[in-house]
Amino acid sequence: MLKRVAITVVSVMFVGVGIAWLNRIDLMLALIKYKSEAEYVVGPNRVIVWEPGPPVPVEATADRPPNIILILADDLGINDISTFGGGVAGGRVQTPHIDQLAAQGAVFDQAYAGNATCAPSRAMIMTGRYPTRTGFEFTPTPAGMGPMISMVSRSLSNGLPPGRFNEVANDAALPYELQGLPGDEITVAEVLRDKGYHTAHIGKWHLGRTKGSTPNDQGFDESLLMASGLYLPEDDPNVVNARLDFDPIDQFLWARLNYAASYNNGGDDRFQPGGYLTDYWTDESINVIKANRNRPFFLYLAHWGAHTPLQATREDYDAVGDIKPHRLRVYAAMIRALDRSVGRIMATLEEQGLAENTLLMFSSDNGGAGYVGLPEINAPYRGWKLTNFEGGLRVPMLVKWPARISAGTVVKVPVAHIDMMPTMAAAAHADSPQGVPIDGLNLLPLATGDGAETWSRETLYWQSGYYRAVRHGAWKLQVSDSPAKSWLYNLAEDPSERRNLADSEPERLAELTILLDKHQVSARAPLYPFVAELPVAIDKTLADTFKEGDEYIYWPN
Repeated sequence: MLKRVAITVVSVMFVGVGIAWLNRIDLMLALIKYKSEAEYVVGPNRVIVWEPGPPVPVEATADRPPNIILILADDLGINDISTFGGGVAGGRVQTPHIDQLAAQGAVFDQAYAGNATCAPSRAMIMTGRYPTRTGFEFTPTPAGMGPMISMVSRSLSNGLPPGRFNEVANDAALPYELQGLPGDEITVAEVLRDKGYHTAHIGKWHLGRTKGSTPNDQGFDESLLMASGLYLPEDDPNVVNARLDFDPIDQFLWARLNYAASYNNGGDDRFQPGGYLTDYWTDESINVIKANRNRPFFLYLAHWGAHTPLQATREDYDAVGDIKPHRLRVYAAMIRALDRSVGRIMATLEEQGLAENTLLMFSSDNGGAGYVGLPEINAPYRGWKLTNFEGGLRVPMLVKWPARISAGTVVKVPVAHIDMMPTMAAAAHADSPQGVPIDGLNLLPLATGDGAETWSRETLYWQSGYYRAVRHGAWKLQVSDSPAKSWLYNLAEDPSERRNLADSEPERLAELTILLDKHQVSARAPLYPFVAELPVAIDKTLADTFKEGDEYIYWPN
């Protein structure tokens, strides 16, 4: 009898272990969700009382510096907006307000992100400096993200080579919250604040959560922070969700994120936002503009859209029409909300009599992501976020300042995120930080035509660990150690990078390789090591099956 009981118990144990193993991913994701919900208490929405400016305008002078607004999208594909002849779903969803911004100012039609992932790009926008100087080279990821993505990837193999996760490096790394931009880096917010601007940040930050690296510590008088990453609660009656079962990152985000904001270094004091994130942040941005209409202000509106998780309001989802597949329709609705935000900001400036002397800049942190499974978002360029191909690096850069920049201006010169900080500083008549080398250049001579003939730069650089790129004139070189390969293109003749000339142009290959090596000679070591290497197909989305012969890279992060 005892023997039969023992056998039964052991059998049940083995069955239980087997079931747990088969469902290990769901169990791990459930554990992540439980820990996330228990980590912070999220209170009800609260009214933000923005610091008011003076009741009457600061005395106007002929050289009064402009108000400055920077609107930054997240993972926006160059073909997601209709400015360049595209638009989501084959152009069915247009972006009229972003198009209006472009038409009323300057379009930089060869604009580049600082990096093919978000945080390093944001650091370069804020400082005007390459990661070779700041050391801020990789995008910090929350605890558990690396191993969870690695586990999910192995279970969802679409033919791509396996990802790599370095547990030793991960265990030795600083916690996510401590991986910030060092406090001794001088940001554009500090430069403008010292020039008398009121500085406000709204939205995503991703440059550190602890003292010294928060928005308030980096020059912003006020900050309404994206404390987590749901646009609305998953079960909100007004939300339409699109889960991406083929994407490990998406699965982690749905488990890890909640619906929360914080204000002015109140990271532990979280509360629910007041609506769909894109609209809520726009509402609060309008409140900032109105509160500061009588003094110079700098507003950094860092949108989360169109980053995953894909969530749209039901109103936007219905408005874009019957688009298939479902994820594309939700994505299109998110772009509609982003475009509406830009339109509302411009309308507010007009209503408040501020449009003429406001420098308004619009860009994205990097190109569209292949892991959303939408093949046209970066057309006509190859590659995605997490690659140094044009699809991962090409971004819109639109600059409107009616007092100085003529409508309909088009600039053909290659520019990049590192140029945004010195441009904003120059517009404010602010001096560059003493003793701090700035890699970017002031874009205003190009945008206004005043001194454009003296503007001179031939070379731009990108790097993420062993995967590096350089553009010199019309030529662009990418090099990687994994796979060990070089890609050389003449962008003047081949802007979509279809013909690799690394074998047929050895002298040009050597020239650009020397430039890459020189860029590294005095480089600062990364502040935080990369702990994962993510395989990315260059010409296929993550929803597609990778086949032998398809090109891919590993992205160190």
